[in-house]
Amino acid sequence: MGGARLPSRHGRDQVAEAVDRPDERPRRGLTAAPTPSDAAGAFEPYLSRCNFPPPPATVTCAVSGGPDSLALLVLARAAGLEVTAVHVDHGIRPTSAADAGVVAAAAAAVGAGFRGETASVAPGPNLEARARSARYTALPDGALLGHTADDQAETVLLNLLRGAGPAGVAAMAPEHRRPLLGLRRADTLEVCRLAGLTPVLDESNLDPAIRRNRVRHELIPLLEEIFERDVAPLLCRHADLSREATEALDAAVAGLDPRDCATLAAAPRALARWALRRWITEGGWITEARGPTTGGERHPPDLAAVDRALAVALGEARAAEVGGGWRVRRSAQRLHLEPTASGSAVCQTDPP
Repeated sequence: MGGARLPSRHGRDQVAEAVDRPDERPRRGLTAAPTPSDAAGAFEPYLSRCNFPPPPATVTCAVSGGPDSLALLVLARAAGLEVTAVHVDHGIRPTSAADAGVVAAAAAAVGAGFRGETASVAPGPNLEARARSARYTALPDGALLGHTADDQAETVLLNLLRGAGPAGVAAMAPEHRRPLLGLRRADTLEVCRLAGLTPVLDESNLDPAIRRNRVRHELIPLLEEIFERDVAPLLCRHADLSREATEALDAAVAGLDPRDCATLAAAPRALARWALRRWITEGGWITEARGPTTGGERHPPDLAAVDRALAVALGEARAAEVGGGWRVRRSAQRLHLEPTASGSAVCQTDPP
């Protein structure tokens, strides 16, 4: 599957047809939006599938100027919420300042506030991840995000193909922070059209060097061709079922002390792993990226790290690193999670 296959008919063409119709080209920004009196009726088919907090809640929406985030802004206002749109300028794209102007104009037209933020992207590999980290750092806690069911389907595939367990395959939880998970990408384009908005087209979404783009433009269309159906709802259903499984696992280990080595040794391996995973995640594994709701996004250890911790509990090692600058150590049949010294060994085995 070569990069030349990107974009497919499911990718750039769909966006271009919806965003750049030659016979009805609105200017960048907002043109003839529905009035407040008819907005509820125009957007009700979409609002009924959203998960916004009840009005008159005050919310902040992360708005890049793309169709999903602009639809988030429009629908949040149509839902009767008091909204501030926040645009984050990473300084990566040459049009970022103009994009901020589009968002500011759209916010003013729908009666929302606007705030522009700038963010510095740290050096290193994986520009997409570093930009996301910078964006989340700049966003206020609790900011609403414009992820859709299509984003959810892509995340399920990405996590599944990384070897994720049920928590990873559960992907993004349908909560107030992501109120558009019940909508499709085509829905957000239609909301923008109804509102008279011309979304910003981010060329990076067509870059085949970004793995998510290849999943979006190549893998999902291929799956749809093979199975002759829309696969996004199936993948979203898989996420829902995986989320139910994680809730069952959480309940099963609620009374299990993950620090007690004897308890872990007596438990089924799957439950011992799950208990350790929760304990490490809650106890210290925190990425450098600030999360949009917590100020410190907790990221779970991978299976190899959990198994290293379990080896410590079973007496096969006396200490082991679990990533993120933390290690698990055994003392008096109890596990302890503590910062690790730089350059220490991944696993320190007991002497024979």
